[in-house]
Amino acid sequence: MSGIYIFILVVLVILAISGLTVGVTNDAVNFLNSAIGSKAAPRKVILSVAAVGIMIGALTSSGMMEVARSGVFHPEVFTFNDVMMLFLGVMFANVILLDLFNSLGMPTSTTVSLVFGLLGAAIAVASIRISNDPTLTISSLSQFINSGKALAIVGGILASVAIAFVSGTIVMFISRLVFTFDYEKLFRKFGSLWCGIAFTVIIYFALFKGLKNSGIISPDFYTLVENNLGLSILATWAACSALMFLLQRVGVNILKITILAGTFSLALAFAGNDLVNFIGVPIAGIDSYNIIRSMGGGEDTLMGMLNEPVKANYLYLVAAGVIMVVTLFTSKKTQKVSETEINLASQDEGPERFGSTAVSRAIVRAAMNMNNWYVRNAPEKMQKAINKRFMPSKVSRENKANFDMVRASVNLTTASILIVLATSLKLPLSTTYVTFMVAMGSSLADKAWGRESAVYRITGVFTVISGWFLTALIAFLIALVVTYLLMWGGTISIILITLLCGFLLFRDTIRKKKNTGNEAKAQENIFSNEENVVPALIAEISHTMEETTNIYKQTIEATLAEDRAQLRSLVRRANNLFYVARERKYEVMPAIQKLEKNYINTGHYYVQVVDYMSEMTKSLVHITRPCFEHIDNNHRGMSEEQVEDLLRINKEVSQIYSSINNMLKTNEFGDLDEVLTMRDNLFEMIADAIKNQLRRIKTKATSTKASMLYLTILNETKTMVLQSRNLIKSQKYFIESQKEE
Repeated sequence: MSGIYIFILVVLVILAISGLTVGVTNDAVNFLNSAIGSKAAPRKVILSVAAVGIMIGALTSSGMMEVARSGVFHPEVFTFNDVMMLFLGVMFANVILLDLFNSLGMPTSTTVSLVFGLLGAAIAVASIRISNDPTLTISSLSQFINSGKALAIVGGILASVAIAFVSGTIVMFISRLVFTFDYEKLFRKFGSLWCGIAFTVIIYFALFKGLKNSGIISPDFYTLVENNLGLSILATWAACSALMFLLQRVGVNILKITILAGTFSLALAFAGNDLVNFIGVPIAGIDSYNIIRSMGGGEDTLMGMLNEPVKANYLYLVAAGVIMVVTLFTSKKTQKVSETEINLASQDEGPERFGSTAVSRAIVRAAMNMNNWYVRNAPEKMQKAINKRFMPSKVSRENKANFDMVRASVNLTTASILIVLATSLKLPLSTTYVTFMVAMGSSLADKAWGRESAVYRITGVFTVISGWFLTALIAFLIALVVTYLLMWGGTISIILITLLCGFLLFRDTIRKKKNTGNEAKAQENIFSNEENVVPALIAEISHTMEETTNIYKQTIEATLAEDRAQLRSLVRRANNLFYVARERKYEVMPAIQKLEKNYINTGHYYVQVVDYMSEMTKSLVHITRPCFEHIDNNHRGMSEEQVEDLLRINKEVSQIYSSINNMLKTNEFGDLDEVLTMRDNLFEMIADAIKNQLRRIKTKATSTKASMLYLTILNETKTMVLQSRNLIKSQKYFIESQKEE
């Protein structure tokens, strides 16, 4: 047998290890979000509980491996060479897909990429087989593709979006209706019964269903439970409720225990369901190679034995579980909660990550019309009773969490039920879909989506969902093309695509390290330490002004030099600066509350400083982005007269910002009047430049696109400098008022 298959196996194993680390890094938030978002326990405790769930889930996931072997295609009509090219094509496609989506900053799903990647690769191999066999036609494709099972898998994945959202909404509505936001008093009386229900479903699905085929528990026990299902569930609920009651009486917060149990269950479900996404295909490749060796067959041997039930190789499963657990504790990305989901589910209003669309506005208006109909027709007493149950608590939430523990327990319990149920049925339900949509449904039922935030959060949900569906299409196409190239090019294609994917993995690793550092720096909360609010604010403003100075100067120079690569980088830097400044506006109230007791005057100046900083960075974005688009579209550069004007203005702006930055560093504002004079001189210079440009336009001495860009730079420069001067003036008053208090 050709040595190329050994090479393929090595590549599959390497990609499996890479897939495990990337998978845990990307998907850990699915089972960590609720516990960390509600601050139910210290992070190390949460991670430790999740690690135990991952190891048990990995050991019980062997049944799901059948999806990679025979869930999408009929292996009995594929040769050994066919399936090896198919498996390699799927793994290569996953690497390319992940790199593409990371570059675009779009969400993806490993389950969807696996299923549709297998489908695309199988169709590629089948089409080549059909084209090489005159007895076969396009209608023969059904002989190769397991269309019934594939449709069932795809249908289950798509249906999970609606099922998870509806389930989260209903369960959360009932839970809040029972316990309200002031749940502590009522929970002392009936909390043990509620947590008993949660523990019952967690035990039944996570242990009875999740461990059913593991061999850990005797089959006779399962038979006994199934024959007496109602009694078993009732007995388990009674025992769990009694245990919760006793723990509650000795001072244990049973909600925290329930949330940790839910985290364990969801981590178990994640490993049991999603492990096939990372190692299912490589293990199928290894099994195929072992089958051929045991049979003494060649590369043209048909692979019908892949239809046989999977015999778990616990060495592979343990190794996979260890890699996942190590990644969970060491990956920097898993050390913070997914901001997308928490932002969309947060009970508080704040900076919204998504904008508004016509569809989201229409949905909100339709919901408001339905609510108006409900108000007009529903009994008034019923409305008052329900509204009273959903009245937000006047007491601040414990530990200032994004949502309370009741909602966290609902998210975890509901998602665990859905995911482990699908796993027991051997359906590759997407944990990303389920946990995200359950969280969105519970936040909707919890009235976290108010009139001030609903339109933005609906846009966010649709953005994430559209990314999922786009994953399906792109995974199918990439796997189709890559597998076709592997079949057509043979060894040469294998080596070339291996080198390409190796480069992409290396580049993605470097990019992630760089982005992680930049995001940590950009998103750092400067108000986390109450004693250092003012110094932190001063440092923030100084950094923003220095960065603005550098970006503006480099943008003008790069535009005149037509340096497209540098302009792209400057656009990214300007955007990050603007996003941070915009978020500061939403932090005004928490910041003011930390500015000592007499903060009225101080707070007034602080509000001005933040507003001016936001407007200044917005003007910077309006300069960098058009400059990049102009060069990126290969438009004609600036004329000599325009270049001279912009260089003079750039020099004047640099002098103004140099004086401003010196004042910020020293907190001495004696040159404020001088900056005002320099600003007025700059404005006169800009006015003259605009007049000169109008004359050139009249004589058609310059191109239209260059003229538009030139005028945009001048006008936005004027606005930017104006806001900068206002900012330094307010900063002066802000610091002086601090000294007086």
